[in-house]
Amino acid sequence: MLRASGLVRRFGGLVAVNEVSLNVADREIVGLIGPNGAGKTSLFNILSGQLGPDSGSVSFAGQDITGASASVCARAGIGRTFQIVKPLVSLTVHENVTVGALLNYPLATAREKAAEIIDRVGMRSLLDQQAGSLTLESRKRLELARALSIEPKMLLLDEILAGLNASEINESIHLIRSFAHQDGLAVIMIEHNLHAVMSLADKVVVLDYGRKIAEGKPEVVVRDPAVVAAYLGSDD
Repeated sequence: MLRASGLVRRFGGLVAVNEVSLNVADREIVGLIGPNGAGKTSLFNILSGQLGPDSGSVSFAGQDITGASASVCARAGIGRTFQIVKPLVSLTVHENVTVGALLNYPLATAREKAAEIIDRVGMRSLLDQQAGSLTLESRKRLELARALSIEPKMLLLDEILAGLNASEINESIHLIRSFAHQDGLAVIMIEHNLHAVMSLADKVVVLDYGRKIAEGKPEVVVRDPAVVAAYLGSDD
């Protein structure tokens, strides 16, 4: 599904992403973790077309999307949420999701598709509510619905669980798992909630200072000495 090879992105003297390679298969859920400033969001920005890499390559579903724009990446099938959710606050929930569905459908069909997605994420009762009046949890659900509205093959979820309580996190975990296992979507999720990552991810990738320092099964990666040192510091 996704193949990223040797990605590098510099901001002046700072190397935010440093020779990172990543493969993601259909239906696979990948947890992308690491300390603050490790390069996780910069990597997402490259994969979703928000930033171009200085070097390296990205292919998705057999298409070379290296340096492609965000709109090209979206049309290729990459849906993305953002850490700071910014819905179109003057529009209703239905209208927010319809905007994304217009990428693939005329208005009448887009409205139908949007309603189906809203129902799927458990927001049917909020269909006609103005987005600006939603709670944080509902805004997070709306952010997910907006990402799904383009009918993606892969979801990039940037701290979609942040700020939620335990019950809301469990509901979101169930939703994310269903999109991967039932709908066949690939998922990469940036997440600081390690319990959620351990519960959801088939594979975990760890970044530190822009470099990939570990990759593998969650239960193995969390015991990796390099990962422990990145989070807790080294005794050296």
